[in-house]
Amino acid sequence: MRMKSFLAGSMLAVTLAGCATGIPADMSVAEYCADADRASEDVCRLKVQIDGNATALSETSLSLGEARQIADSAASAAASAQASADAAQNRADEAYSLAEYLSEKDLDCKTTTVQKSDTGTCEPGYTVMGCVQTRYTHRAGGLSFLRELNNEQCRFNSRVLEMQVRCCRAAAGDTAGS
Repeated sequence: MRMKSFLAGSMLAVTLAGCATGIPADMSVAEYCADADRASEDVCRLKVQIDGNATALSETSLSLGEARQIADSAASAAASAQASADAAQNRADEAYSLAEYLSEKDLDCKTTTVQKSDTGTCEPGYTVMGCVQTRYTHRAGGLSFLRELNNEQCRFNSRVLEMQVRCCRAAAGDTAGS
């Protein structure tokens, strides 16, 4: 949703920048677009989304200066969002290349069974890789929801009859995983 607003703002900024010389600064966009000869121009056909409602820019009382400020703000937010997206993509690419490099023989993994608890953990030096409820009864409360999963623990919303916690660490030498 926010990305759509950023993109719409970027388009607004580009359009207004291109039309800036054609609209007097003291004239509103609505007044400018009221002229039938200008109705087909980009600035008059552009729609903005305000609080989830799409409105034609020509139906607002914004002056060109106000519209330009909004567009500049949206363009700045869009650039910031794009930078964040690029950084996240780079981290994901690094993680993917590391995952391709590592194989099962590079890891020492084991599965621990925990009974009658809402939290599963690993031994020191191991990282929680996954957690699943393996046994339940309706009398004991049925299925529980996994509420938290991080490097140290996994936690269900209520006590479960049995869970299995998958724990891994970097393999040391010829250690075989189970």
